[in-house]
This record gives sequence, structure tokens and C-alpha cells, in this order.
Amino acid sequence: MPRNDAARTAFGPMALAAIEHHEPPARRLVDDDLAAAFLPAHLRAVVAAARFAPVRAALIRASDRVAPGLWASIACRKRFIDERLSDPLHEFDATVILGAGLDTRAYRIARHSRLPVFEVDQQANIERKAAAVRRALGEIPPSVRLVPADLEHDDLLAALAAHGFDPTRRTFFICEGVTQYLRPPAVTSLFEQLRGAAPGSRLIFSHVRQDFIDGTNRYDAQSLHKRFLGPEPLWHYGLDPERLHDHLAEHGWRLIEQVGPGYYRDTYIRPTGRAMTASGIEWMAHAELP
Repeated sequence: MPRNDAARTAFGPMALAAIEHHEPPARRLVDDDLAAAFLPAHLRAVVAAARFAPVRAALIRASDRVAPGLWASIACRKRFIDERLSDPLHEFDATVILGAGLDTRAYRIARHSRLPVFEVDQQANIERKAAAVRRALGEIPPSVRLVPADLEHDDLLAALAAHGFDPTRRTFFICEGVTQYLRPPAVTSLFEQLRGAAPGSRLIFSHVRQDFIDGTNRYDAQSLHKRFLGPEPLWHYGLDPERLHDHLAEHGWRLIEQVGPGYYRDTYIRPTGRAMTASGIEWMAHAELP
């Protein structure tokens, strides 16, 4: 399989979710019992070692040395998405996960629902995902469709339609840890394409702050900035949280809520009793297509 540095970033967030699952239930920031099974062997070994609290603590400290609060932010963004997706007040006809990587949501949903879930990602990640699912579960559930598409260049709705997606049905779109890897024209195109979804559809996505992308504020995460925004940057796109409402409105979307480190601290971290902080680099947005 050819090297693809952006595709390879799918491993880290799922390893984190798998390690978090070793915490006692009252201390977990996110609950994902399938995450470990989807990982390659060398990362499953790391997760197994993290059954021991000192190992987990060491891994979290290592993450916070690279970017203070990054561990908590990634775990909390996953929790936030899971809660909004499972909200019984919202009924949807399909879910689309953009940049799905090794995400397990489709397979957790398939345990108790026939809701169609479309997982979209680069060809390298789709091939990796199919192999991981078959190894962990034996087969891909009938309700899950794996859709190879490059969000930088491809027509998203056409790719989805080729795999049975009906754009007239209300859809919950998830775009977690993706927008920063796309160039600005591709993000604009993505929002415009999603404007063609059915009224009442929802979009939940993460975004990196523009001041981190341009380097005016590095949030004490110099190592992270160097890794992703160095001479050959992997991250290209950022947003100003204060301007997000107007930005989404330009593309036909209505912002419902936007959350960041303060929300994570008060809603998810404090109840666990863990002495953690969340990073201010990345925020989450939840929007509706009127």
C-alpha cells in the first residue's frame, strides 16, 4: 500500500479511545469497546499494556508534552459526537461519516439498528478499514457501506449515490478530525456539496483554530505545530470560532452549537474527578440544514 501520511493519522485517535476504555466507567471520557479490535497488532499490544494505570498515565503525559490537553480534547470530541448522534429527539434516515478512518460508530450502531451508515475515506483507509472489520467482526454488517472518495478532489454526493445513498432522506453527517487536512477550496466545496442534502439534515464537525494554523498562537504545542505545519504541512485549513456562524450561513447551514475546552471541562472532565485540561486548538460545531 503506498505511503499516505494523512491516511496514517487514522490510528492515533482510535488508539486513544481504546486506551480510555481501560479506565473505570465513571472515569472514562469516552466509551468505545470496539476500538482496540480495529487496531493493527502493534497498537493492540500498546492498548493491552495500558490496562495498567501507570502505563495509561505515562501515555497521557507523553501526549500532553506534545500538545497540552490534546488527549482530553480528542476523547471529549468523540463523546460529544456519540451523544448528539444517539439523541432520541433526533431521527435520521442515514448517517455519513466523512474521513471515517478506523472509527467504530457504524459498527456500534449496527448492533441495535439497521440505520444505513456510509463511511467515506481515501482508498488506502477504506482498504485498511475493510480488513480490520473482517478481522474483528468476521464480516461487514449489511447496513454499513464503505465509500472510497477523496474529499480533496471527488464529487462526494456522486460517490455516495453510487453506493446507495438517497440525498432526499434526512442525514446525520459527521466530519471528525478531517477539515484541517483539506485545502481551503476543498472545504468550501464540501460545505457547498452538503448544501444539497435533505432539509433537516445535521452536520457535526471538528475544526482547528485559524490562529494555530497560521502560527500566531501555538497554544504551548510547538511540537504539534512543527509536525503538522512544518516545511511539508499536513494541515492546511483553520476557522475562527467567533466567525463560524456567519461562515456556515454562507453555505446554507445554521449553527446550533459550538463547543470547546470550557464545555469539555465542565461537562465531561470534572465529573470524572480526573485532573485534566482540554486543548484550545480544536473546536466542535453542530449545524442544521434548514
